[in-house]
Amino acid sequence: MSLYDEGHTIAGWTGFGIAAVGSGVVGLGVCAASLPLVVGGLAVVAVSVLVTWVLHLSGWGKPPGVRPRDQWGMRIRDARAREGHTGCVSCRLAGRGRRMGVPVPVPGAVPAESIPLSPVE
Repeated sequence: MSLYDEGHTIAGWTGFGIAAVGSGVVGLGVCAASLPLVVGGLAVVAVSVLVTWVLHLSGWGKPPGVRPRDQWGMRIRDARAREGHTGCVSCRLAGRGRRMGVPVPVPGAVPAESIPLSPVE
């Protein structure tokens, strides 16, 4: 069982859905040899990046790395999003990021070393 819960967020799935539609429009434009469809599809993909970024900054995206199991649910909003996440490119681009190496205490967090990775351990 992995300790990571990457991408299982409202921001991630919303961005994926929009990008999938945009990719489909680009593919349709290539098959139809239509430059306006290709450009329109690329614009939809660019919008998906912006929507994902805004949702992440509003707390619907999670920071990279290990999180406690009680914060793995998709409908759990990240309360620490306003301060920025350590090592998060999106937060740094918004001017919120913390410097790398500064530990951030997470209430109820269990160190990864103390969690067994398999039933054998």
